[in-house]
Amino acid sequence: MLPVSEVRPYEKNPRKNADAVKYVRASIEKFGFKQPIIVDSNRVIIAGHTRLEAAKSLGMAEVPCIVADDLTDAQVKALRLADNKVAEFSEWEMNLLGGELGELAEISDIDMGDFGFADDGINADDFNDEFSLPDGEKSNITQWKLTFAEEQKAFIESALKEVGEPEETFGNVNESGNKIYEVVRQWVELKKSN
Repeated sequence: MLPVSEVRPYEKNPRKNADAVKYVRASIEKFGFKQPIIVDSNRVIIAGHTRLEAAKSLGMAEVPCIVADDLTDAQVKALRLADNKVAEFSEWEMNLLGGELGELAEISDIDMGDFGFADDGINADDFNDEFSLPDGEKSNITQWKLTFAEEQKAFIESALKEVGEPEETFGNVNESGNKIYEVVRQWVELKKSN
């Protein structure tokens, strides 16, 4: 355990964490501080900037840390980047996620929106028996990961609220995917008419 005052953020941290702090805070409140912050021998954060900010917002005096004093400067820099990058390559197995969220809703009152699921458009209501397609038809539904700047995200979210119900869903029960399709469809129609 190290005093919060001794744990220092890396000044050139390229990761924007502000939007995630409330979710990490909720996780710490609900489950405790289960994932330590990794710091170098000078107590500068290698991984865990968001956890530190969440701890500060909770008024914690100490945080659990792993002191990685066995790494070279180059390894510290590489780990700092790799720790954030590798998570980008993971995707949700939507059928399994839907089952887990549904089961969790049945057995507990834990609000998964506290951890970002509702904000991401992923919640138990998005899944039902129709989401699992017969084996021969699974190629018709594709999960597609997109990355946006905050300004882009806000603009897209406002467009999704305005677009209305899609004309065609092609069997997709995911509301966000259908609305993105409808925005693009309407844009194509406008381009054709100009």
